[in-house]
Amino acid sequence: MTDLRFALLNAAHEDEHTSRNFRRELDAALVEFDVNEGELPPAVDPATAGTPGAGEFDAAVVTGSRSSVYWDEAWIPPLIDWTADAAAAGLPILGVCYGHQVLAEALGGRVAGMDGFEIGYNEITHHGDELFDGIDREFTVFTTHGDAVVDLPSEAVELAENEYGVHAFRQDHCWGVQFHPEYDLATAEHVTDGKRDRLGDERVDAVLEDVTPENHRAACEAKQLFDNFERYVRRAEVTV
Repeated sequence: MTDLRFALLNAAHEDEHTSRNFRRELDAALVEFDVNEGELPPAVDPATAGTPGAGEFDAAVVTGSRSSVYWDEAWIPPLIDWTADAAAAGLPILGVCYGHQVLAEALGGRVAGMDGFEIGYNEITHHGDELFDGIDREFTVFTTHGDAVVDLPSEAVELAENEYGVHAFRQDHCWGVQFHPEYDLATAEHVTDGKRDRLGDERVDAVLEDVTPENHRAACEAKQLFDNFERYVRRAEVTV
């Protein structure tokens, strides 16, 4: 049984796929918080953050969402504030898609809407970091987003990108990834089909043609980053 305990900050508006995917990919006991309903973990004690087993949670993961970080919704500012405080206290954090954007805002960066929309299995290039150990420099992964990090936090380092912009960054013990390493085929199909009103049938059908077992197998390479994050958390002795 795993010795890690993670807070899963689920921003996915009761999408059944999100919880299933992260529970499958993360080798940790997950305590889930429905942040859309204002649920958040307790404040992080800097005396215990970053030392596995010492605090209530060893790390936090912030999920994707159909929301934008700049929307005027009551639950969003408290989520950004909690993330900022947890990062400052030394808690390792992994943000995925919307979580990547939340983390960027929490650390002083800026997110904005894109001119277009990136969706489907796409190629990304990383520039090296322990989060990407064992992953080819150019790799395939499923992406779906209409917002992007346009200004990185001042102390952050860009780790991955493609023609749509920043796809990963790191600041100290915190990482954000814009893509979805957790997606399975059912999720990719479900999310793509749900974009018909926004993207139109022609584009959605074209993306669905590429949601194949072959492309999914290629994208599974990126799942290694979950193991890499867990390895970091296990050995972390973050000074705060």
